[in-house]
Amino acid sequence: MIIVEIAGFLGADPEERFTATGKRVITLRVAARVRQGREDVTVWWRVSIWGDRFDRMLPFLKKGSSVIIIGEMSKPETYVAKDGTTQVSMNMTAEMIKFSPFGKPNENSPGRSENEAQGTLSQSAANTAQEQYATFGAGVETENAFAGDDLPF
Repeated sequence: MIIVEIAGFLGADPEERFTATGKRVITLRVAARVRQGREDVTVWWRVSIWGDRFDRMLPFLKKGSSVIIIGEMSKPETYVAKDGTTQVSMNMTAEMIKFSPFGKPNENSPGRSENEAQGTLSQSAANTAQEQYATFGAGVETENAFAGDDLPF
């Protein structure tokens, strides 16, 4: 079992479907950026949510929402795109979903006041976001970051 944590943005609204046996599955398409050398590359993940585990969150998940998802990674699949290039499909089953504090605030986010929904972030919310960012990025130096091939281990 491989457990992964991804942070990214939804590329589309959640899609609901049912299997032949009647099991409900929600699919999220999540774009996550990965640094390769000096370039940012977008990796697309297909995230499956089985049953009704995150039903209370679904109304708040819309295209462009920033999320952090922890779950079990499936074996990557390859396919040939319309332009003839070989692509890799990354898949995972969600075990935990969090609203990311780093995304662009949207009007439907839970726990937002009327002023925040209009685009003005309260001082306490801004301080909380800065504290979370400092915690998240603690110990990372961007100037001395290693290139992909220069890892020390």
